[in-house]
Amino acid sequence: MRLLLIHADYLEFKATEKTKIAEDTDVLEGRMEECLTVFTAVEREDEGNVEGIIKNALEEITKIAKNLKVNNIVLYPYAHLSSDLASPEVAKEILVEMEKRLKGIGYNVLRAPFGWYKSFKISCKGHPLSELSRKITGERIERDEGEREKRESTLYLLDVEGERLIELNRENIDEILKDGDLKALAYKELGLKNKEEGRGEPPHVRYIREKEICDYEPSSDHGHFRWYPKGKLLRDLLGDYVYNLVVEYGGMPVETPVMYNLENRAIREHADKFGERQYRFIQGDKELMLRFAACFGQFMMKRDMYILPKYLPLKLYELSTYSFRYEQRGELVGLKRLRAFTMPDMHTVCLNMEQAMEEFENQFWMCLKTGEDLNIPYSVIFRFTEDFFQENRDWFFKLAKSYREKYKKDVLIELLPERKHYWVGKVDMAAIDSFGRPIENPTVQIDIESAKRFGIKVQDKEREIYPVILHCSPTGSIERVICALLEKAYRDLEEGKLPMLPLWLSPVQVRVIPVSEAHRDYALEVVKRLRENNIRVDLEDREESVNKKIRNAGRDWIPYVIVVGDREVEENKLTVTVRERSSLKRSYRERMDVDKLIRKIKEETKDYPYRPLTLPMYCSLQPIFK
Repeated sequence: MRLLLIHADYLEFKATEKTKIAEDTDVLEGRMEECLTVFTAVEREDEGNVEGIIKNALEEITKIAKNLKVNNIVLYPYAHLSSDLASPEVAKEILVEMEKRLKGIGYNVLRAPFGWYKSFKISCKGHPLSELSRKITGERIERDEGEREKRESTLYLLDVEGERLIELNRENIDEILKDGDLKALAYKELGLKNKEEGRGEPPHVRYIREKEICDYEPSSDHGHFRWYPKGKLLRDLLGDYVYNLVVEYGGMPVETPVMYNLENRAIREHADKFGERQYRFIQGDKELMLRFAACFGQFMMKRDMYILPKYLPLKLYELSTYSFRYEQRGELVGLKRLRAFTMPDMHTVCLNMEQAMEEFENQFWMCLKTGEDLNIPYSVIFRFTEDFFQENRDWFFKLAKSYREKYKKDVLIELLPERKHYWVGKVDMAAIDSFGRPIENPTVQIDIESAKRFGIKVQDKEREIYPVILHCSPTGSIERVICALLEKAYRDLEEGKLPMLPLWLSPVQVRVIPVSEAHRDYALEVVKRLRENNIRVDLEDREESVNKKIRNAGRDWIPYVIVVGDREVEENKLTVTVRERSSLKRSYRERMDVDKLIRKIKEETKDYPYRPLTLPMYCSLQPIFK
């Protein structure tokens, strides 16, 4: 059974036309206020355990209703949630029985008629728990990937000095947490709203259009983007950065398909853990899916490898362009939540838990280094099952203490009473946007389930061992990295600093502006010298005033702007405006020759990847992407 649960101000419907399977009923229209609307699709596999399906569905619906403090429930048949529907007789039987039992325990229930075409209106509340999806089976309930079990897990602040956990809740969080970014992360974990909620469109959405990075593609599905030359350069440079990082770390790059056959039992079981958030479709006689991570291909590749202990830890890496997650439409927000994304994805085969924990540490520090390199401050939350945490408490506190000594920041920890996912432990790192909301970026996860499911084995002499597997994304999705960079730029602006991207990521690193035609040849010579040294530079040759050209360079966030006039030509020295050292009120300028500028830029971009300018060198020839 598939459920889509909406906490609504109201839902109203009107039956308009019968189908061949329509039930006879007098309830052809209805309206319910302040309700939990449960859109429901009964599936073919549910027919084998009707009682288990009803029991688990009601358990989940009532849990959510109690959490939302609602007593009004709408049961709404919605076949569009599945392509593998149960027979109409069984589906109707289940829905009628669910209605009966819910009424029997005191709920006000409105059930929309089965088998009718209906028009409906709904007003969704819009809070973090107002839109949920569930996959119900006769044995268990599978929740959305990434959705925290808010009522079944406990959130703590870590006191590393006292080696103790301080439980957090809505009553004490403001008193205990002083770090604003960490508090924003804790608010999200506890399902609380911060004071900035509802301010409207995040600034990065404006920036991606204004800076001609990317925009929504209206002819595609929602949450898919077109990328302009500047944005494509950003993505490629970030991809190069992660590639270099993981190869130096010992990762072996591979590439796997984006589409998988759900007839493979292991793939179906792994995919089912992610509920509705995936693209599935029928082609011929096969049910296929588009991947939501690189796990599927890499796990199948590892299954077919002959792995010896001496190869371990064995790391395979892929920049998965693209991965797909069918996020709910109301959740799609710019580059923070989208349906097609690029995920740097590394999976590490470890002989045992001891080796896995050692690698977890190494990858934890590697993820933190990406924050330093990108100048994105991360807030950190660890998530463990209680038994794993208690067994490895000393190891964890040692790791957390090292983190605090280096970064002078506290961490959160979430403890789950039992394992509900493939992992027993993980760390998530989040940047905080300008509205005080987390942007989830790097992660490392300890997976103790997938090796057995996919048949991945290590040949240790006469024994075959199912290894522990680490999942690691050193930066999180490339799109979210760009989101975090742009949100940080806006936060800098609010603090009086000029917004900008890191120099190595800036699509144009230097702009040269000749004052008049008489200075053009000298300006072109400067451009030539910079280009020869692998610096992205363009020449401002549009027919506009010098002041407007300078303002345009500011709007384009150009890190170094050179104005060439009589003095520069005569003295063979440049006047360079340095954006990083300028402010909203004052521009910072330095006098230097071109060799010094080259050395300065080379030093700042040392050890970072380089790609050439992706636009025409002359500004007058650069098209406008709108």
